[in-house]
Amino acid sequence: MQVLKFGGTSVGSAKAIDKVCNILKQHKPAGKYAIVVSALGGVTDKLIRCGQLAEQGNEDYKTILQEIESRHLDTIRELFPITAQSGQISQLKKKLNALENLCDGIFQVAELSPRTLDKIMSYGELMSCVIVAEKLKQQGFSATCKDSRELIVTDNHFGHAAVNFVATNHHITQYFAQSPADYVVLPGFVAATADGETTTLGRGGSDYTAAIVAAAVNAEVLDIWTDVSGMMTADPRIVSQAIPISHISYVEAMELSHFGAKVIYPPTIQPVMSKRIPIWIKNTFAPEDHGTLIQDSADRSFPVTGISGIPHIALLTLEGSGMVGIPGFSKRLFESLLRERINVILITQSSSEHSITVGIHEADMLKAKTAVDSEFSQEINEKRIEPLLVEKDLCIVAVVGDKMKNHHGTSGKLFGTLGRNGVNVRAIAQGSTEKNISAVINKADIKKALNVMHETFFETPLKQVNLFIAGAGNVGSKLLEQLQQQQHYLQHELGLQIRVIGLANSKHTLISDTGIALDNWREQLQQGQQLSTAGFVQQIKALNLRNSVFVDNTASSDIAAVYHEFLQHGISVVTCNKIACSSDYAYYKQLKDLARKYNASFLFETNVGAGLPVINTLNDLIRSGDKVHSIEAVLSGSLNFVFNHFLNGTSFREVVKAAQDEGYTEPDPRIDLSGKDVMRKILILARESGAAIEMDEITNYSFLPAECLDAPSVPAFYEELDTHAGHFQGLREAADAEGKRLKFVARYEDGKASVGLQSVAPDHPFFKLEGKDNIVLYTTSRYKDQPLIVKGAGAGADVTASGIFADIIRSARL
Repeated sequence: MQVLKFGGTSVGSAKAIDKVCNILKQHKPAGKYAIVVSALGGVTDKLIRCGQLAEQGNEDYKTILQEIESRHLDTIRELFPITAQSGQISQLKKKLNALENLCDGIFQVAELSPRTLDKIMSYGELMSCVIVAEKLKQQGFSATCKDSRELIVTDNHFGHAAVNFVATNHHITQYFAQSPADYVVLPGFVAATADGETTTLGRGGSDYTAAIVAAAVNAEVLDIWTDVSGMMTADPRIVSQAIPISHISYVEAMELSHFGAKVIYPPTIQPVMSKRIPIWIKNTFAPEDHGTLIQDSADRSFPVTGISGIPHIALLTLEGSGMVGIPGFSKRLFESLLRERINVILITQSSSEHSITVGIHEADMLKAKTAVDSEFSQEINEKRIEPLLVEKDLCIVAVVGDKMKNHHGTSGKLFGTLGRNGVNVRAIAQGSTEKNISAVINKADIKKALNVMHETFFETPLKQVNLFIAGAGNVGSKLLEQLQQQQHYLQHELGLQIRVIGLANSKHTLISDTGIALDNWREQLQQGQQLSTAGFVQQIKALNLRNSVFVDNTASSDIAAVYHEFLQHGISVVTCNKIACSSDYAYYKQLKDLARKYNASFLFETNVGAGLPVINTLNDLIRSGDKVHSIEAVLSGSLNFVFNHFLNGTSFREVVKAAQDEGYTEPDPRIDLSGKDVMRKILILARESGAAIEMDEITNYSFLPAECLDAPSVPAFYEELDTHAGHFQGLREAADAEGKRLKFVARYEDGKASVGLQSVAPDHPFFKLEGKDNIVLYTTSRYKDQPLIVKGAGAGADVTASGIFADIIRSARL
């Protein structure tokens, strides 16, 4: 004998019921069939709403009853020819009249008891059962309809009744032994007490009905037909990369269903597991798909079978020094919850017995608080324990797998993954069988948590990195170009899938949680929202995506001022903007500390030397135990360009203008020529070497006359350069007379830093520094006699973008 259950969507319309008939036609003859059906999709919710409205004295329940009637009448009219409709409609009308009378009574007394609600909810399955059975008869099947309330006996715990299996099994076996029909259609979800009062088996109870019948008749297999192709490694509505699970064990399926997998109702598995009856979950609308086969064991390569989550969880913590060494506290806690019929989902207790924490559904937290505080009122008054602590807005995430116990490090991988993505774990539970590891986290993090967990355990070939980029000018556009160009390499060589999720320039912002196409990002950004830095930041935090990196290609102080908000949310920051790291030391240190605290990266290699490994080299020296004695550097590509081209016969004004035209200086060249940019760079290097210094502690030996710096505009500045042409010519001639060259040098030594124009001799490493190159000399304990030199192009959009790109890769692989 075979048992098949069809869910609400599988019988939700005339077309769906036709598909059910086709599926049954394709089944090989195997004796008798028990067909368990749910109510038409959505009807049970409407029935509950009818009862609630009637209790509230709201006559809108009549409108909903009319909707329910129309839904069933339309289904009958589509399924049956006119000549066969009258009998169906007559049966339907009788049930609907009884339902209406029941709701009218509730309306009159303004009370909806659990017993009455069960009776109301039962009508959905009772009506669909008759329709499906009659359709099977019309299709030539030997079919009949049998009321499950005559077979399944329960206690009187209305809403979630417990089955009396002795009586139930007797009724079922006796009925099917005597029934002449080959196909028996039964309403799922409904049952009755020994006195004949209607009960229900809990939402999703139609699965349970089918399992009860299958176990009683020793069915060959239990088929559960639904609207998805079996169980998935995660909820595909949350984790788009979820994949089907072809085979799974009974225990794994129970664990996943308990922790939120909605494909199968948790109690379903128990009756058939004891009989070793396989459960096959299939898709009514894609019957050719394999689905999921649930049986004793399943072979697979992954130690983790699936991940799941339960939202709307509250944590209850009972703690106090008076609990230590005193037996009975746990018993009293659970008994107080039991009296209120509060289901405990998770339990964890400190080894000192100082506290015990349980997880329950958030809807029960006020009832639990009252019950527990009442139970321990004496101890609370005597200050031996604290009043029950209740925390809400939480959820549980879990990894499930029979083979986890044979793989070392599963727990470490889980919690490491959550930690790296800024997901705080509030409580942990793991059974000794190691088939389930559960963690309580903030409910706002559930999507990110499930995605990073799935990525860790099922998507090892590719790690998804989500970028939010501020600044789409010269550097930003080059970065986007490089990202697009390297997509194939990143995926196939580094296992990285880098998506640009957010983009902002000085006018617009663009957010797409599925990723921004890089072949037309300019057009998309132009159509984006008007720029709001605060709004952009809030959108990024609200998305709460895994492996998020904020990239700052701007020189904006407003953007630099919000880095801490990203780091506090576990979002890494990569920046070429020097403002944050050269601002007050307290803010610089705060950012570094936040990065460590929240397991986020804070990388700013391009702050000094564009794409040159200046900061990384310094960091490697410090981390390996070396000590920096001095740093000497040419850190301005624009100033190096200027002085390399300031030759005899050329005015200083002409060289500066040429540098500006080439894009080597800022639109206002004084930003470069004042030395302030170089001050920021040497300040950052000094701080990275361990010095806690501020910008105003750096000495600037400026070579520009005050009149040039104080000019009211850029054109006026150029006029002042002409006015002071003799001053600049004198600097060059003095250097030429000694056979030296002018270089703007930054220096850090003995805790002091300075910047200024210097004449360097031919034997100095700076003498032959050409073009816009940068150079840094590190004199350390290990590089004492011959300094370590980093040299190369220190300016330009391409090399700066490549340095940012390298930092993004570094943050993704940490």
